[in-house]
Amino acid sequence: MPPLSQVFAVRGYLSLFIAASLSTWGDYIARLTVAAVVYDRTQSPLATATTLAVSLVPSIFGRSVLGPIADRVPYKYVLIASHVSRAAMVLVLIWAVSVEAPVPVLLVALFVLETLGGPASAAQLVLMTDLFADRRVFLRAMGLSALAEQANQALGFALGGIIVLALGPVRGLALDFATFVISAAVVALVVSARPVPGEPRPGLSGFLADLGTAAGVVTRHRVLRRLLGLSLVATLGISAPEAVALPYAGSPGFGGLLMACPIAGAAVGVVVVSRWEPHVSNGRIIAMALAMPVPLLFTAFRPPIVVTAMLWFVAGTLQAFMLPLQSTFSLVTPDNRRGAVFGLGGALSVTAAGCSYLVAGWFSELTNPASAVTMCAVICLGATVLLAARWPSGELDTAVSRAYAA
Repeated sequence: MPPLSQVFAVRGYLSLFIAASLSTWGDYIARLTVAAVVYDRTQSPLATATTLAVSLVPSIFGRSVLGPIADRVPYKYVLIASHVSRAAMVLVLIWAVSVEAPVPVLLVALFVLETLGGPASAAQLVLMTDLFADRRVFLRAMGLSALAEQANQALGFALGGIIVLALGPVRGLALDFATFVISAAVVALVVSARPVPGEPRPGLSGFLADLGTAAGVVTRHRVLRRLLGLSLVATLGISAPEAVALPYAGSPGFGGLLMACPIAGAAVGVVVVSRWEPHVSNGRIIAMALAMPVPLLFTAFRPPIVVTAMLWFVAGTLQAFMLPLQSTFSLVTPDNRRGAVFGLGGALSVTAAGCSYLVAGWFSELTNPASAVTMCAVICLGATVLLAARWPSGELDTAVSRAYAA
């Protein structure tokens, strides 16, 4: 596989990589800042949790409903508009915090801020597929993006906490505003405006029809359908350890360690898998997906924390099958439907993650955290076995050959 130096050799990629990281930090800084303000005013853990939930729900709405915009407007302008509009909403948040507006006003502003990020997610993926003509370099770039996403989540929360503590919420949000403005400026200077492929149907009716078409593209295409189905099924096994890590460990210190183990394992797995040739990595998707929940099954025996951490780390490493899955899904999707399909897939993934947290938490309430992880792993493994029985290996291999032919 090409070295990472070839990824950064692509004109403009480094600037876009930095801009995307800044935008991600901005999202997480805003979420944490608003959550901190809400908790400070209400002293209610439920209200704080509601704030974080409000930041998740609009991601589903924004990606699914606004994703098709990337098929109708050049992605350069979609990205700029998304960053600028989010910067404007941060100004609204700064005003609301400054005048001590009611908590519902803060939540509405945060909801709109997160919703406006929906089209940017789809447009960023479309940009990536266009930016790398060599699809093997594209696969390496997707691996790097996966690593960066995990690191940026941690950095965003960590920076958000430090910023709120050191500067206060208003100045923290001012830095958040700067991240979106800088991101918009980088896109404006670096990205070329390319016409959208195909001829989008005009008007609101055409836009709504595009939403239905995206679902039709996925359901009629056996490879896309299976890849998306596997990613949704795997989410239960991926999310369960993180959902119950704190009650499982019994202390924030050990709980934080356990939550970090699958993420650290996934980072190691991505580094390894990104070096495999596309046919090799795609050929191992279903095998790795079947193996991923197996280490989690041993959680049923309630081993010591250190052993549990090792088991969850291994399960996280095996999650790296998501890299070739997502890369191939991106390349197999028709050019003129990428925005809508990426938006739909992202919305379903976020929904699956939220539902997985609820399922794992519910199992934990009924039994205990160890049993909850085990039951989620059993369900995940059983569903994956059903998918494996009808896995389209031949069709996937053909799709990979066509997708990476460039």
